[in-house]
Amino acid sequence: MTTLFAQPYDISANGFYFENAEDYQEKTSKLLNRYGEPVEEFEIQFIDGEGIDCDLFKAISISQCTCEKFLDIVEEWTEDDKIKIIIAVGEVGYNFDLNKDTPNQFDIELYQINSLKELAEQFVEEGLFGDIPERLRNYLDYDAIACDLGMDYSEIRIDGTNYIYRCD
Repeated sequence: MTTLFAQPYDISANGFYFENAEDYQEKTSKLLNRYGEPVEEFEIQFIDGEGIDCDLFKAISISQCTCEKFLDIVEEWTEDDKIKIIIAVGEVGYNFDLNKDTPNQFDIELYQINSLKELAEQFVEEGLFGDIPERLRNYLDYDAIACDLGMDYSEIRIDGTNYIYRCD
């Protein structure tokens, strides 16, 4: 379960924790500052939940306008969808409208692997550099291949897992 906190910009009011849209709506409709006036503006903070959801929260800059939708997508989206958005929006800088865009609109080549050198070894093994006889593979400079791959691919660590990616 994901827990968020609504921190009022009004310093004479107390914030509240919430875990779903109904709870948020109910608490915002009843919240008054110490002068009896309704509180309308909040900063939304991520308090507790999965690490990948925290990374997603940061990447798409959740506000009071999008926090309810965020709570829905945390439950609906797959881990791959979340990773795509974290990379495309948080790292690459693509725009993303939480209310109308989808994670599938981004073309991201993604590998769950520890280093560019391992990716170079995988590419050689898969034949992406042509047919290289097994007896010659020990003579390849995988560090140099990894350096070349670094021109097109980047690394990111999301929720403790290392990924290599390329966006088109």
